[in-house]
Amino acid sequence: MADAYDFSFHAIDGDELPLTTFKDKVVLVVNTASKCGLTPQYEGLEKLYGDYRDKGLVVLGVPSNQFAGQEPGTESEIAEFCATTFGVDFPLTAKTDVKGETAHPFYQWAKAELGESADPAWNFHKILVGKDGRLIRAFGPRTEPMDPEVVGAVEAAL
Repeated sequence: MADAYDFSFHAIDGDELPLTTFKDKVVLVVNTASKCGLTPQYEGLEKLYGDYRDKGLVVLGVPSNQFAGQEPGTESEIAEFCATTFGVDFPLTAKTDVKGETAHPFYQWAKAELGESADPAWNFHKILVGKDGRLIRAFGPRTEPMDPEVVGAVEAAL
């Protein structure tokens, strides 16, 4: 049976980003976009990361342009926007498809494991991965990063 450590993304700077980099950490994988009504969630994601990174949480932003073309920029534009607008210092992947036939293998696996709840319906969908690389649960796009449900699940996983 697969786990999250079987997958690798490309980092926003072009390097490989194997999920084994985060072995023994809790990872919140979030598909993001710079021009979405939910984009202010970057602030909450950065706060969540700041509050729990020393306890073993990693937030992994996965920019995707699949929802209404709301992530049109290049990787360097996305990285600059996230850093300058929201002070984001959690890791970001290169632009990635998260849905449908072209979805990244991690997202295909997550949907197969958790069902429809793991299939992003919009930007800022969140998938929580435990320290063992197994999926814990998914949160819909409108569930804020600092929502007690998300924070509680993160704390339980840590």
